[in-house]
Amino acid sequence: QLQLVESGGGLVQPGGSLRLFCAASGFTFHVYAIGWFRQASGKEREGISCISSSGGSTDYADSVKGRFTISRDNAKKTVYLQMDSLKPEETAVYFCAADFHQLHPPCTRKTDYYDYWGQGTQVTVSS
Repeated sequence: QLQLVESGGGLVQPGGSLRLFCAASGFTFHVYAIGWFRQASGKEREGISCISSSGGSTDYADSVKGRFTISRDNAKKTVYLQMDSLKPEETAVYFCAADFHQLHPPCTRKTDYYDYWGQGTQVTVSS
């Protein structure tokens, strides 16, 4: 059974850091591109970062560029999102997703192209 499970969310003060984890099981992980998305209450889901199947290429939304870092370990079937200098407006549920068809190589931040999604992990940035 294909599964993506996010973890690592929590409460952090403005300017703080969190590391999110996306653990995969039940599929051939290394052939999928992986994206990280977030959805704040009352807002649309937005793609914030993605990484190619090999891990050799990455992409970031302008809003997180220079503060967030995506990486993956295909042997551990895990993708990471290191988030630094967090802001209150980045409070949201964070999701990872897997893109098999990869119609926009090396990866895309567009939600429509992702086939499988995790359940999300809550990140709250507040003092």
